[in-house]
Amino acid sequence: MSPSLRCATTDEATMHRSDFHPVLLLALLACGTTVHAKTLQPASAGSSATPLTAVQVRARAEGDNASVGNIDGASLHDSPVAVSVIDRNQLDDLQPRSISDLAKTDASMGDNYAPVGYYQDISIRGFPLDLATGFRINDLTVAGAQRFALENKQRVEVLKGLAGIDAGVVAPGGVLNFVTKRPANVHRVTVGTDSHGSRYTALDLGAWLTPNFGLRFNTAWEDTHSYVEHANGRRNFYALAADWRIDERTVLRLDSSYQTQAQRSVSGYQLLGGNSVPRHPDPTQMLGYQPWQQPVGIKSSNSSARLDHHFNDAWNLRLAVGHSRSAIDDNVAYAYGCFYIAACASGSSPGNYFAPNGAYDIYDYRSPGDTRNNDEAKVLVTGRIGEGTVRQTLTLGVDVFRRSMDQRPYVYDYVGSSNIRVRNPTVFPPSPHQPGPSARVLTSWQRSLLAEDRVHLGEHWQLLAGTRLLRLDERAYDAYGTPQRHTRLSQSLPQAALLWQPDAATTTYLSYSQSIALGQQAPYWTSNPERILPPLRSTQLEAGVKFDASDTLNLSAALFRIRRPDQFAQPDASAAGYTFVQQGQAVHTGLELNAVGQLGPDLHLTASASWLRARVRGTGTPSYEGHQVVNVPAVRTSVFAAYTLPAMARLTLLGGWRYSGAKAARPDNAVRVSAYNVFDAGLRYRGHLHGHAVTWRLMVNNLLDRRYWRDSGSAYGDYFLFPGAPRLARLSITWSL
Repeated sequence: MSPSLRCATTDEATMHRSDFHPVLLLALLACGTTVHAKTLQPASAGSSATPLTAVQVRARAEGDNASVGNIDGASLHDSPVAVSVIDRNQLDDLQPRSISDLAKTDASMGDNYAPVGYYQDISIRGFPLDLATGFRINDLTVAGAQRFALENKQRVEVLKGLAGIDAGVVAPGGVLNFVTKRPANVHRVTVGTDSHGSRYTALDLGAWLTPNFGLRFNTAWEDTHSYVEHANGRRNFYALAADWRIDERTVLRLDSSYQTQAQRSVSGYQLLGGNSVPRHPDPTQMLGYQPWQQPVGIKSSNSSARLDHHFNDAWNLRLAVGHSRSAIDDNVAYAYGCFYIAACASGSSPGNYFAPNGAYDIYDYRSPGDTRNNDEAKVLVTGRIGEGTVRQTLTLGVDVFRRSMDQRPYVYDYVGSSNIRVRNPTVFPPSPHQPGPSARVLTSWQRSLLAEDRVHLGEHWQLLAGTRLLRLDERAYDAYGTPQRHTRLSQSLPQAALLWQPDAATTTYLSYSQSIALGQQAPYWTSNPERILPPLRSTQLEAGVKFDASDTLNLSAALFRIRRPDQFAQPDASAAGYTFVQQGQAVHTGLELNAVGQLGPDLHLTASASWLRARVRGTGTPSYEGHQVVNVPAVRTSVFAAYTLPAMARLTLLGGWRYSGAKAARPDNAVRVSAYNVFDAGLRYRGHLHGHAVTWRLMVNNLLDRRYWRDSGSAYGDYFLFPGAPRLARLSITWSL
């Protein structure tokens, strides 16, 4: 893929709170209206809105339902998929600031090219998510090349595995869906800091202005003092949500958000000479630092509207439209490879890794105005047919998704070299070249017809069958607008499942599904640089069990196998030494265990464990054959517990533990990074101040200050190593006004 997609860039820039957007204007109007309504509206009006909130929102917010994993609105207990939910309470306690922080909460997830200060990606079940289609807000696809704010999110849903019928063209790992907060009578302010001196302020304001119309406004301002030198940054975020009950059968939900963010990104390490892991890396060091490096600025906006209409007690209609935009000013003094180091230039060491002695090259990379747009419109009709022991739930739908990318011819010039042992590299002059004019480099259309039929066979059996008829039309151009590729395909993506529910507390299921994903682009150092390979079809077979051990404790297990054609840089006799190919099969076989809920009146537990055997077969390359996939540990665990002291009901002890087994850093598994255990600890105290509820939260991540490699993955054909963060304490105070 082009260097613009390979580079991790970011910077601290001057970012003022005067950055303006229409969402801010609407939010200010909403705040003023909220205060006015609170003054004029009688107390009974607030209470009259409460039943409305409960009917429309509360059932889903409790976590029994999820937006992803089914298209007929069934509960999680009745869905033949593995979905985990990170609820608002856990988000508040953990105080995450990035996708990488979220990946710690479930053993099925891991980092995948997640630099500090840049937009990040994760993997699920060993497959990286597709930044174009793997992220959603309110079940509508959004541009993944953005920093996702969590202040206006009620929960985060993690769909594990294939999502072909849900999402169409999507990578086989799964989907991450952010569900926004809905209007409620809430007025809260949160201030926070951390052990590096960051400053954080967030407002959460909402009200039902009438029994049928409510608003929710969220905003955040953050001045980040990163644990990495020279990587401080700023962030401004504004979001507004509205619910309007048009009549007894129709509800309209609107959401809009806008965020500006600027921060220097941190380049990853690479293997030394391609065959050894750097020893004792300093996670606070910025490789390749140059004072002229500009920040990576990201401006993102996400808007959606959803209309739910109940024709009668059996049939309902959902209309949803969304727009997502991310504009990235990509700049970095990029530490990469060693092509200009003598040992590598001579051919004795591979140029796409750091040199054996730790030397590396520095590039001036600039790609301003990198803009991604996603637009989606969806119509679903769901209805129940029949009564008695045999009945059906039928869902029919249409989904149209458009994606575009605009980029400028980038600057990517070598400026000098340094060494990982040199904390402050020599300052080199930047490249004199400038980026070219912006041009459309991608236009993609997906048009789909969806159908699913759930048949209830008595009280204990359900049979589910469905398909998505997909038509993809995608055109790609080079940075100057010259056509490079035109991909057209029509596919049927089936899904089938059998569920057995011996009692009300237990669901077992066996499911089969297919999905399709676009092929990757060959790295520039292969014999077929920049070539995009054909689309890939994936299949998944999964068996699972879900058990409600009590009203407050849910247990689940899933055993799965995912198959997908493998794509990799194959060693050969070409002049480049490698050719990017699709050959063989990547087979991921795994077992996931999850427990969420109350263990007694005082202890809440969220725990998960994952065993994953991710191997490649039939590659034609003996050194790659049968080895564990890069950056995928065989075993991973994640535990988070909250224990309220019986003698001090206001005080809760928080604790977390996560474990990752050793991970391969090369496809032949000749180099691996070590396993690690990381412990977190914290406190939550609920009290009152001047008659207002106040919650204090302290969370210390990496309590024992463990040094470890959190990410050893590949991105666009290259391999990188990112160290885990050192010990970091976050303190926040939330005051209910």
